[in-house]
Amino acid sequence: MKTRRVCAAVLGALLAFTPLPRRMLSAQATQPGSAGNTTGPGSHADVDAAFARFWSAAGPDEVARATEDLARSGVSFAEAYKRLRQGRPYAAQRTGLVPFTLRTSDGVEHHYALTVPETYDPTRKYQARFQLHGGVMMRHDNQPPASGGGIGALAGDVDQIYIVPFAWDAAPWWSDDQVLNLRETLAAVKRLYNLDENRIVVSGVSDGGTGAYYIALRDTTPYAAFLPLNGFWGVLANHDLPVDGPLYPGNMRNKPFFIVNGERDPLYPADVVNPAVEHYRRMGVSVDYRPQAGAGHNTQWWPSVKDSFEAFVRDHPRDPLPDKVTWETANPVAFNRAHWLVVDALGATRDDSPLDDPNLVPSGTRLEFGVHSIGNRVNRVLPGSNAEQIGLKKGDALVRLNEESVHVSIDIEEVFARITPGSPITLLVARDNAPVELSGTYQPRSVSDPPHPMFDRGVPSGRVDLIRAGNTVTTRTRGVAGLTLLLSPDRFDLSKPVTVVVNGRTAFRGRVEARLPTLLKWAAIDGDRTMLFAAELHVAVATGKRSAD
Repeated sequence: MKTRRVCAAVLGALLAFTPLPRRMLSAQATQPGSAGNTTGPGSHADVDAAFARFWSAAGPDEVARATEDLARSGVSFAEAYKRLRQGRPYAAQRTGLVPFTLRTSDGVEHHYALTVPETYDPTRKYQARFQLHGGVMMRHDNQPPASGGGIGALAGDVDQIYIVPFAWDAAPWWSDDQVLNLRETLAAVKRLYNLDENRIVVSGVSDGGTGAYYIALRDTTPYAAFLPLNGFWGVLANHDLPVDGPLYPGNMRNKPFFIVNGERDPLYPADVVNPAVEHYRRMGVSVDYRPQAGAGHNTQWWPSVKDSFEAFVRDHPRDPLPDKVTWETANPVAFNRAHWLVVDALGATRDDSPLDDPNLVPSGTRLEFGVHSIGNRVNRVLPGSNAEQIGLKKGDALVRLNEESVHVSIDIEEVFARITPGSPITLLVARDNAPVELSGTYQPRSVSDPPHPMFDRGVPSGRVDLIRAGNTVTTRTRGVAGLTLLLSPDRFDLSKPVTVVVNGRTAFRGRVEARLPTLLKWAAIDGDRTMLFAAELHVAVATGKRSAD
């Protein structure tokens, strides 16, 4: 089975990057109707029935029809907002280990399992954890394991719902399809179970831990935090894996991370992960890093980490409408949204801001002896280097170092990596077919190479950094021609002017009207009681033209 690619149209519909049908958007912002009516347009009966259809709608077409009916029901903006904040009514559901099947919008069949507390109470909101499994490339179909895929030994002590999806070699965690799968799985679970939208996290072990990094880089909006266990983001830079991208490390800045790696893990030991964690911190990512002394590639440490893990989740609820947002993307149709920011169009402008590049990772220091080779034959000696001082020349073939023979296929740099700086050395080289003995002290210089890119970039991208203070939004952009700000009445006072500053220039200042079609559109897309939007403010970065919907 070949890896399935999610088309832009499908991702657009799911991730809120294309509008609902235009006929729905033509509805008036203010609808007639009185809360006292019991019959006719805008009556309680009409509104109640329309909301019942809205809450029960499942597929994209059904959701679109239900949203259109709701807009025509005569419900006022205030009433719709109140009901959307209250959310759908929930009923009793199955508990324990509950299997489900989902065919995502790209046509791929997925299975997932829920572990639901036996004491589940539909009137309560429940914390939820996505748990991504390891061994992805060793699974060759989409079927769940014989165990059913429950959370098992990695359960915490907090009442919560565990969501365990499944990946396989043709649909690994680092694919567009799995981003879609997690999104649509979450939507399906939220229709049945009362989840706390601001306490939904993504964790995983091994490949699943790497998958948690991937989801953070592609789709941050629904999740409160990411908790990779025994994973490593360097896997996502492996050219031998089918990683869908491109990837932008700065997107990790939006959410906190709880990271665990084993000191003796043969795949991703702590001393390999440590520099990456330091880079996350330099980027401004909030990180709680727990390297486990003596641990390998397993979770035997879980009993001692569990309480800290759950405390981290408890202490880091999602802010659904954060005052600071940053997002970079190469696709203005998919993967272009972070909370209330949507990147609409790419293109460099003369006003682009000189933003930093979190993709550039420090290369660290290395010892430079001053000789470069192909196998054991010198093809370059750096002027003034330790190698030149000892007497090595271009064309020499290193035959022996101290008392050890050097194989013809071994690079000289690799041979000297075993020598302690400050040690006396004796070399035997073949020069012009004659043996030459050289001696000296091994005194390589410590050098720092320039930063190197973590992830390859094959296409242009655009990035927006924004900060909100009251009704003023200050943005800095690079490579973005157009963006949309989604304005929530929970953060903006729409009775007063809104100001948008882009790259030091006031791009918009004026009143923005709350519109019922906008409220319903994004409520249908997000299914989130805590993240409701009353208006869309579109800004053309290059020209400063703007419009509000």
